[in-house]
Amino acid sequence: MSKAIIAIDKSRSFRVYLTITTDMVQTAARIHDTTPLGSAGLGRVLTAAGLMGIMMKNPEDKLTVNFKGDGPAGQILATAYGTGKVKGYISNPSVNLPLTPEGKLDVGGSLGIGELSVIRDIGLKEPYMGTIALVTGEIADDLTAYFYISEQQNTSVALGVKVEKDYSIGAAGGMIIQMLPDAEEGAIDALEKMIAQMPPLTTLIDRVKEKGAGLSENGLVSSLLDEIFSGLPADVRYTYAPEILDEREISWECDCSRERIEQALMTIGRKDLQEIIEEDGKAELQCQFCLKKYNFDKGELEEILENI
Repeated sequence: MSKAIIAIDKSRSFRVYLTITTDMVQTAARIHDTTPLGSAGLGRVLTAAGLMGIMMKNPEDKLTVNFKGDGPAGQILATAYGTGKVKGYISNPSVNLPLTPEGKLDVGGSLGIGELSVIRDIGLKEPYMGTIALVTGEIADDLTAYFYISEQQNTSVALGVKVEKDYSIGAAGGMIIQMLPDAEEGAIDALEKMIAQMPPLTTLIDRVKEKGAGLSENGLVSSLLDEIFSGLPADVRYTYAPEILDEREISWECDCSRERIEQALMTIGRKDLQEIIEEDGKAELQCQFCLKKYNFDKGELEEILENI
């Protein structure tokens, strides 16, 4: 379970959503047995979806973030709820590419050319869906563009996943800063200067872990907030320093069930289900999020067929 905080600056110009998700990303990497590149891509999307989930108003609100491209990763998808629960998968967990010229994992290259779609289900008659073409394939850059193009919201997204030599997750986290309607020009200028000079998020996470040995998760995230915004220009640091409004949790949780898998079997239609019964006499379906397998014998399949 990962701690997250929601903060607002003293001038009420912007809101900050910040989390450290090292444990959650480690859980996802273990379940999907990802390469370092796969861990970096999936971890960033999971972290972003988790933060976007706690931005929603109601616990039952749901969103899906879907990156789909022609690169070797194929698709990276995550679903999150207003409760902070999140799950996701990458189509090719074994994806592997050379490092970029800067020596970084090539998440953008792994996705290639494609599109990003965000589906929000907030209990209305139809879910809202926004789609943009991938700008760089780097998850944070594309989400920043998505917020601006599709939701007309000035937003800055920072995401990071550091993978160790043994493939374990050394650090992971994310931050979303959104400008509020009456934002002061001074706040925008200060944030631009801070973000331009900001080190990678995983570097800052490592830094606060070293400084705050023994701190609770809440304490580490609060320290990370202070560390990041110490980068504001000194003359306006007090004016635009964010204050914590709320503390939340973001965690990996798959809500698959036998009943949901039965519903999936019903959607394939009578003809195809009848063929499975006659040719195989059984069926094994696997949840794409947590990889749990569900087995149905001939009698169970015939009962499902009767209920279609």
